[in-house]
Amino acid sequence: MPAEQIHLVRHGEVFNPQGVLYGRLPGYGLSDLGRLMAKAAADDLVARGRPVSTLITSPLQRTQQSGEPIAAAFELEPTLDERVIEPENRFEGKRMRGPGGALRDIRNWSLLVNPWEPSWGEPFGSIAARMMAAIEDAWNAADGGDVVIVSHQLPIWMVHRHLVGERLSHDPRRRRCALSSITTLEMQGAAGSAAGRRFVEVGYTDPAAGLAAQATDVGAV
Repeated sequence: MPAEQIHLVRHGEVFNPQGVLYGRLPGYGLSDLGRLMAKAAADDLVARGRPVSTLITSPLQRTQQSGEPIAAAFELEPTLDERVIEPENRFEGKRMRGPGGALRDIRNWSLLVNPWEPSWGEPFGSIAARMMAAIEDAWNAADGGDVVIVSHQLPIWMVHRHLVGERLSHDPRRRRCALSSITTLEMQGAAGSAAGRRFVEVGYTDPAAGLAAQATDVGAV
C-alpha cells in the first residue's frame, strides 16, 4: 500500500558564525535555535494526528539532526537518501555578500554568467528530477501512512515549482521555504490509471515562524 502524504521538511537553523555558504561541506550542524525549530516541525506533524510510517533524510549533518525529533516522536529509524541532498555549489566555503564577499570578487564573475541554469552549481532540472524520483520511490515503498523527507531549501523549492508548472529558474530571495517549514504532497488522480495520477502540493506550514526572528543564518542562495 503506497504512502498517503509526503511531507518535505526543511532543516532548522545551522550554526554558521562565519556566515559562509556551506552547501555540502561537513561540520555544519544545527544551532541551538535550529534544534528548537526542528522540534517545532516534529510537534506540528504530531499535532496533525496522521500516521507517519517512514522517515528519510539527506545525508548531511543538519538534516539528520533535524530528523531526530521526528524519529523520536514517531519511533522511526531514519534512512538516508543522497537524492534529497543539497545541490553542489562552486561558492561553498565563501561568504557571499558584504566586504570581501564572493559576489564582489571579479575572479568569481565567470560563475554567474547563467543564473537560469545556474552556472555556479547543479542545474535546476537535475535537482527537480532527482527529488521527484526520490519522492516517487518513497511513496511506492511505504506500507501506508505518511512519509517525511527532511531536505534543503532549494531542492524543496524545485519540487514546488515543478509541481505547479512554473519555470525552475527563479529569484532565490523569493523562495517560500522557511527553516523547518513543511511542504505536503499527495498523489491525486483516478486509482488504476497511472497516466492520470500525479503529485500535487496540498499544504505548506511554517511551524518555526515564531522562532525565525532570532535566526542569524537563514540559509545561503
